[in-house]
Amino acid sequence: MLKTLYTRLALGLFLLLLAVGLLYTFISLYSLREYSASVNQALHRDLANSLVSDRNLVSEGQLDSSALEELFALYMTINPSIEIYLLDLDGTILSYSADPAKIKRKQVSLEPLRRLMEDMSRYPILGDDPRSHDRQKIFSVTPVPSVEKPDGYLYVVLRGEEYDAAETMARGGQILELSIWALLISLAVVMVAGLAIFRLLTRRLTDLTQLVEAFENSDMTQKPSVTWRDKRPVVRDEIDYLGVTFDDMARRIATQIEQLTEKDAQRRQLVAQVSHDLRTPLASMQGYIESLKLRRDRLSQQEQERFLDIALKEGRRLSRLVDELFELAALEAQEKQPVPEPFPLAELVHDVVQKHSQAAQDSQLELILSGDPDLPIAYADVAMTERVLDNLIGNAIAYSSAGGCIEVILGQESGVPEVCVRDTGPGIPEKDLPHIFDPFYRGDASGAGHAGLGLAIARRIMALQGGDIRVENRAVGGASFCIGLPVYLPK
Repeated sequence: MLKTLYTRLALGLFLLLLAVGLLYTFISLYSLREYSASVNQALHRDLANSLVSDRNLVSEGQLDSSALEELFALYMTINPSIEIYLLDLDGTILSYSADPAKIKRKQVSLEPLRRLMEDMSRYPILGDDPRSHDRQKIFSVTPVPSVEKPDGYLYVVLRGEEYDAAETMARGGQILELSIWALLISLAVVMVAGLAIFRLLTRRLTDLTQLVEAFENSDMTQKPSVTWRDKRPVVRDEIDYLGVTFDDMARRIATQIEQLTEKDAQRRQLVAQVSHDLRTPLASMQGYIESLKLRRDRLSQQEQERFLDIALKEGRRLSRLVDELFELAALEAQEKQPVPEPFPLAELVHDVVQKHSQAAQDSQLELILSGDPDLPIAYADVAMTERVLDNLIGNAIAYSSAGGCIEVILGQESGVPEVCVRDTGPGIPEKDLPHIFDPFYRGDASGAGHAGLGLAIARRIMALQGGDIRVENRAVGGASFCIGLPVYLPK
């Protein structure tokens, strides 16, 4: 029953309105009572003085006891809502008009009486009720027989026993009934209006919930056909912001699932490629070693050495492939992080070129370093950058024919230090260029596709360092690989 937000809001509104209504009723009744007391005391503040004057209670400077008794009897009949008490100067009750059986006090406090007599506009002021030890009532008071020579006080309680009984009946009857009806009608009107407003407010939440449920029940590979932006193009409040955020989240989830599916397919292909590329040198090495073992007595010394050289070459190839696999895995998992530092790129390139000079000569290739040596200071990991340069120059030597030329060019593009390695090999087929940096990518047999991980490692290293690597075919033949590194900016 309370599972929906709308139901909870409705229940919360009802309880809140009920609490506010009860509080309002209590405050209203209390305020009405205080207001009634103030009005009653204001209207009858001179009642005690009027009784003394009109009923001739004072004769020749003395209080007339018989006239006072007649006054008690008269007001008990015509106005039972008031009670009249005669007090001495200490507040002791001398006589009264109330039922003697219900009088519980013998004395009342004179402090409230004096405060009212000092300022008749200060009301409501409550005095002691002789019929109770703790209750107080509004009153009227006057000194008797005179203000100049008081012998006591005429103390008139304006809300006597009869008034309390009548008020209790009224409060328990009509007033209470009116209050309950007013409360119920107010609750009903405000509840209906509140439910209508809540319905308007929660309608969009319901729509958003339906969008979420529809996406949840789908395979999450397709972006939602209906988005929140289609319904609410303009973001106006938090609900719209939540809807727009869900649209973005759903789009990212669908994209990520698509990427994961693609990555899973690539992983399967990678496992197959790894298995093939590991099995080939391993099988070749195993075959030559077995042949050597079985035919050692029939092979010449030169053939035995050739078999061992081939097995050693395949073993080194296998070892290099395994090392590259571990290196790429560490880079992909970000276990191997670059440690950037400022360094002169031209000096590093010069050292790498010198390192590969002998290999180029052995392959009958010309290795040339050219360009502008005054490059901006690069900010990257020196060892990782050297690893990339080794790979690019090594590939250029491997894929260039004897008599060719490999040119390493220093330069800068928009203030970024750049190194390009250009060879005179067969180049890369245009359809294979977008995949040249994929692990275990193989181009056409006639092209220069690669079967290793060097270029994939180079791309990952450059990405980790905030640099870039790109490739293009030269118009005169061959390929050109270029890397760009971040510039060092002193703080």
